[in-house]
Amino acid sequence: MTEQVLIAGAGPTGLTLACELARRGVPFRLIEAAPGPQPGSRGKGIQPRTLEVFDDLGIVDRVIANGRLAMPIRSTGPDGQVRVSGTDTLGDRPDIPYPASLITPEWRIEEALRLRLADFGGAVEFGTTLSRFEQSDDGVTAVVLKDGEAETITAQWLVGCDGGHSVVRKQAGIAFDGETRDAVRMAIADVAVDGLDRDAWHMWRHDEGLVTLCPLPSTDLFQYQASIAPGQDPDLGLANLQAILERRSGRTDIRLSSSEWTSLWRANIRIVDRYREGRVFLAGDAAHIHSPAGGQGMNTGIQDAHNLGWKLAAASNGASPALLDTYDAERRPIGAGVLALSNARLAQAVETNSIAVRRDATTMQLDIGYRGSVLAHDDRDETAPLRAGDRAPDATKLLTVDGERRLFDLTRGGHFTVLNFGAVPALEDGPQTFQVVGHPKGPGEIADTDGQLADTYGATDRTLVLIRPDGYIALISDAGDVSALTISLAGFRTRG
Repeated sequence: MTEQVLIAGAGPTGLTLACELARRGVPFRLIEAAPGPQPGSRGKGIQPRTLEVFDDLGIVDRVIANGRLAMPIRSTGPDGQVRVSGTDTLGDRPDIPYPASLITPEWRIEEALRLRLADFGGAVEFGTTLSRFEQSDDGVTAVVLKDGEAETITAQWLVGCDGGHSVVRKQAGIAFDGETRDAVRMAIADVAVDGLDRDAWHMWRHDEGLVTLCPLPSTDLFQYQASIAPGQDPDLGLANLQAILERRSGRTDIRLSSSEWTSLWRANIRIVDRYREGRVFLAGDAAHIHSPAGGQGMNTGIQDAHNLGWKLAAASNGASPALLDTYDAERRPIGAGVLALSNARLAQAVETNSIAVRRDATTMQLDIGYRGSVLAHDDRDETAPLRAGDRAPDATKLLTVDGERRLFDLTRGGHFTVLNFGAVPALEDGPQTFQVVGHPKGPGEIADTDGQLADTYGATDRTLVLIRPDGYIALISDAGDVSALTISLAGFRTRG
């Protein structure tokens, strides 16, 4: 049997892509070389834009229940002065449902995604390694190994979500430009700790270096981080980690009693020169790796998958193959921007011997967008605050025949949505459409009870808005141009 998509790598990126395909009924296989789920807190910061992705996938409540929003950071300087930060949020805003970052172990994210994938009828094939592949104009032929047995899989597309050492990237011959900075290292471990409260993320800055202990919500553990400068002992044994903690914190009452996962991180800062080679795509760490400073990496990979998933599904159902070209065009500039942001944060951390956690629209990834994309069309002035290509903002207090809803309640599920603010005729055989009316009398009608939706979208009494399945605006027509909407939809049109 020929699959539509073969996904290599079942971390957060591969799992998100699998969920996107599974909920649309696209045949796929998701293979993972590891024998089972990976341990470790690893990337523990989830940004608000990623929480919106999880909302769309139907897992956000589970994720938030296993995490903590706006965790305070208690930083102690070399002089003993304590500064508390990190509690700022974007406030109570109707356009942003999740106004703060979340701390949760990465394995919890993978767990939530695996459970959701099971809801859709999918599963991870653990202990299955991609050995080699070839591609042609018609598809990809891959050989995978499991329990010493080889199997040949044919698929329309192959997606490498297999991390920084990606087999897919290497065999596709895609350059991975950048550098490795061996002088910048960090010891990371999940440890049990006695003698320290779990009320905040604790940081100590010392002339020797930085050490931090961050409580991991939904567990009894802390994530330990310590910078390791050239000449310093990189041993990950508990005794060395304890010694570093005592020297840098000046405290002997905090005891590390066990270590469940450890890693020595080195600064790798790289990005591929292209996200696609024929029928092969790259996403997540296979396409871009960088410093954890800024908490961007896992989030960017998840959003790579959210962008690619609906496009692969559309292409597999007959949409123009050109749609797949927009993945590289839209996501590589985002990856490059994240690389630059993380690099700047890393330089700041090295210079100041601290981790500065900024929570603004950039680090929260709420201002990521695709203005200028071939998929973005509008008739607005360049100075308009909301344009095609931007993230579609949320809105509250929308009255439907079923009661009050948020806009995200209506767009949830990975489909196109039209907001019709005027008396524009509905399209035949079009996507789900919501007519903004004074009083809803039937399905597909919503009342903007306090004008919030119109204000947020800068709508006139004729405005049409087309929202993509990944929550970005494909079209805004303040003139109510139905032909522009029809042309925009034609590029996404599938069979059936």
